[in-house]
Amino acid sequence: MLFAEAVLTALEANGIGVDRVANTGAEAIQAAREHPPDLALVDLGLPDRSGMSVGSEILEISPTTKVVVLTALDDDRAVRNVLRAGFHGYVTKDTPVSAFIQVIEAALAGQVVLPRRTAARVAGARSAQEDSADLLMGQLTSREREVLSLLVEGLSGQAMSNQLHISPNTVRTHVQSILTKLQVHSRLEAASFAVRHRMIASSERGWESTGA
Repeated sequence: MLFAEAVLTALEANGIGVDRVANTGAEAIQAAREHPPDLALVDLGLPDRSGMSVGSEILEISPTTKVVVLTALDDDRAVRNVLRAGFHGYVTKDTPVSAFIQVIEAALAGQVVLPRRTAARVAGARSAQEDSADLLMGQLTSREREVLSLLVEGLSGQAMSNQLHISPNTVRTHVQSILTKLQVHSRLEAASFAVRHRMIASSERGWESTGA
């Protein structure tokens, strides 16, 4: 509570208006529904629920809101999770007031803000799961990637056959090969795999992994 009041004082002293201070995740969600903020500063250590889940729900309510995590933790894994969730920043509670104000101003301007001491490490860091996903995706042929992109779009086998100018039997063969190579059991799982690991098909049916 005292920390929140100190943050409020620092922001207002520097001309940054604060609509509301919420002490729980439920209060923060309700505030976002009533008046979506330009920026939401979310503590990871909320009393009623995870700050990560609160930030994610605020983004669902208001996708244009910049969510910045405020925490006592200086943890690379937490920073990576924040980036994957689409938040605009991660700031630790030991940040000097002047630097803290700069962080908020930068986030409001659309920049992603991270602690300097972790930014360089996190920028090049990849999880074992991401590496594994890349290896599995790397087994797919260009045609299988085309078929997978159409699975993500929700096309039926016949629609894929028409669009790719191949027979329905050939489509089924490609789909089965995709399931085997990605180690999944259904078309839905294959599409979910592609979405979850941010394998985005371009208009030319190429692929890129945006990573995190």
